Amino acid sequence: MSELNLILLGPPGAGKGTQAERLQQDFRLLYIATGNILRAAVEAGTELGRQAKQYMDRGELVPDEVIIGVIIDKVGQEDAQDGFLLDGFPRTVAQAEALDEALGDLGRALTAALLIDVPDDEVVRRISGRRVCQKANHVYHVDTNRPKHDDVCDIDGSKLIQREDDREETVRTRLEVYGDQTAPLIGFYDERGILKRFDGRRSPTEVHDHIRATLATLRLEEQI
Repeated sequence: MSELNLILLGPPGAGKGTQAERLQQDFRLLYIATGNILRAAVEAGTELGRQAKQYMDRGELVPDEVIIGVIIDKVGQEDAQDGFLLDGFPRTVAQAEALDEALGDLGRALTAALLIDVPDDEVVRRISGRRVCQKANHVYHVDTNRPKHDDVCDIDGSKLIQREDDREETVRTRLEVYGDQTAPLIGFYDERGILKRFDGRRSPTEVHDHIRATLATLRLEEQI
């Protein structure tokens, strides 16, 4: 397998960021987080960045074709020749189809879509239980990482708060959006035979080990 071109899927709070960091280290993959690369393109003043900025300045969603243009530009760079890890795009089946077409024009294709699956109630527990300190955003959790003293940061003594985005009602709204728009991608990639499922309720290390083993198996199958 000459390259690993991967997509990370899963609800908010599934642990995609943690797994992305480990996969980058394991396989030297270019990490493409769409929000980050859009901001980088704008800062660099590229043609696609200028196009994206016009929409972002108006508070509008950046059109799919512009986002895909930025992604394809990154995929074509030297540090993506061994593969890439895409996080945050596609979010809809239409975007997935457009991405497949754009990659096909480059003679490339996705290797696998990695789904970190976590039930809604577990997502709500994880996210709504977060607390951050007001001074430096140190993160705690009411169940798994409690401070020594209630509502007080162990490090700087500032008050711990629950961010608006972490409130249960907000999390459930985000899950509804995920279910309506992004969850259909599961069927899309499953039909194409590249969906790989992982139990996000397990520890980050167990999930990581399972993903590594799955990718190793894909490479072995290619050599047979």
